[in-house]
Amino acid sequence: MAQRLRVNPTRMQLLQLRRRLGIALHGHSLLKDKLEGLVAEFLEAVERFKVVRRSFDNEYPEVIKLFVLAGIAGSREAVDDAITQSRSELDLSVSTRKVLSVEVPSLEARPHPGGGYSLLDTPLELDEATQRLARFLPRILDVAEIEHAIWILMKEIQLTRRRVNALEYIMIPQLRQTVKYIQAKLDENERANITRLMKIKEMRLAEERAEMQRRRGLSV
Repeated sequence: MAQRLRVNPTRMQLLQLRRRLGIALHGHSLLKDKLEGLVAEFLEAVERFKVVRRSFDNEYPEVIKLFVLAGIAGSREAVDDAITQSRSELDLSVSTRKVLSVEVPSLEARPHPGGGYSLLDTPLELDEATQRLARFLPRILDVAEIEHAIWILMKEIQLTRRRVNALEYIMIPQLRQTVKYIQAKLDENERANITRLMKIKEMRLAEERAEMQRRRGLSV
């Protein structure tokens, strides 16, 4: 049984608590809807992550293998120098999109053209490896974006569930119990007032009857 709030049992308090109870019930309903939506978005994101991660895991070894083959086909030093020379900067922009009022990241990369390397000193496999790596970059961003979105959604689900539980199992029962207590006290006071007024009325009627009898006695 929920413990009631310690307040004075007045009609003003009753009105205020009923208003708070209505707001709490409305907020509880909205939060439950939000929680259900977040869970649905979370499960959908997990499914997308499985697909993207499976594709990542399948493609990543192929990219690495091309660089290994390039190192075998040519001299290791020449391949390392070519990679260093062709290194370029990457502009990574992070924007956000809202999912049920929750901001999740959206990543976009814009690579700058890198320097070239000598085609005479490097094997053809290195060209294929670097091109494959450039095509593989969006896959890396997809994995990072969805994984971070899942983490954010999970934290928001935990927070929303705690709020729903706090309203459902603590605040709303407390408010209901307190409203019930105040209403019972007010009803009790009302009955006591009615009883007191009836007694006063009976006393006045008795006094009036006694006064009438006294006047009759005097007239005789």
